[in-house]
Amino acid sequence: MTSQSAKAEAFQQLHAADGAFVIPNPWDAGSARMMQNLGFKALATTSSGFAQSLGRLDGQVSLEEKLAHCRDLAAITDIPISADLENGFGDSPEAVAECIARAAETGLVGGSIEDYTGDPAVPMYDFELSVERVAAAVEAVRAQPFPFTLTARAENLLRVGPDLDEAIRRLKAYADAGADVLYAPALKTLDEVRRVAAEVDKPINVLASTFKAHSLAELADAGATRISLGGSLARLMAGVLLRTGREMLDEGSFRWLDGIAAPTEVDQALA
Repeated sequence: MTSQSAKAEAFQQLHAADGAFVIPNPWDAGSARMMQNLGFKALATTSSGFAQSLGRLDGQVSLEEKLAHCRDLAAITDIPISADLENGFGDSPEAVAECIARAAETGLVGGSIEDYTGDPAVPMYDFELSVERVAAAVEAVRAQPFPFTLTARAENLLRVGPDLDEAIRRLKAYADAGADVLYAPALKTLDEVRRVAAEVDKPINVLASTFKAHSLAELADAGATRISLGGSLARLMAGVLLRTGREMLDEGSFRWLDGIAAPTEVDQALA
C-alpha cells in the first residue's frame, strides 16, 4: 500500500511536470479501481457523480457521506485522490478549514474549494469572504504532515455568466492567498485558457467538457496543467443505462447486449 505522503508527493510532481495530465472523475470504488488499473496517475471525485450514485441531485450529499466516499476511494486505490469538496460544507472560513482538515484524514492528498454558495438566488460568496475562505483552507492544508494540494475554484462563469475578468480577479486573489492549483469551470475556448494561464502563476485545471474538439496536447500548449472530467463519466454511464432501458421498453430489444464488456474484462479491470 502506497503511503499518503508518497501519494501526495507524486501528485505534486504531476503538476510540476511538462505538459498536461488527465485526472478522471470516478463516482464509486469500482470505477476508481478501473481508472487506476487502466493507467491513470491520479483521480478526482465528482460531487454530481457521487450524488447520482446515491439517487440524489448534486449538492444533496452531507459532509459525512462525502468523507466516507473519499475514504473508500483512497483505500481501494494506490494513486493520488483529490476531492471535489464543493463549498467546504459551510459558509465561514472556519467551516472550510474544518472540512479540509477532516478530508485530509480520509487518505486524500488534494481537494478543491469553490466560491459558489449553493443558493442560486445569491450564487457567489462576496469577494473578500471568498478570499478569506481560501486563506483558511490554505492554513488547514499547511498544518498537514504531507503536501496536500489545494485547488481554489472561481465558479462565476458557470453559475452567473460570462465575465472572464471577474474569474481572473478571483483566481489571482486565491493564488495570492496560497492556493496550489486554480480552476475556473466553464472556460470555453483555448484563447480563454491562454489568457488565464498568462494572468496567473499557478497550475490551471481545465474542465474537458467544453473542449471535446481539442486534444490534450492542444490544451497543454494553451497553458492547462490538469484536465478533469467532472461528472461526465458518470453521466456517460447514465446515458447508456437510459438508452438501453428505453430500447427494452420501447422496442423489446436486447441488441445492446452486443456492446457489453466480457466478465473477464471487468474482472481484470478490477484486479
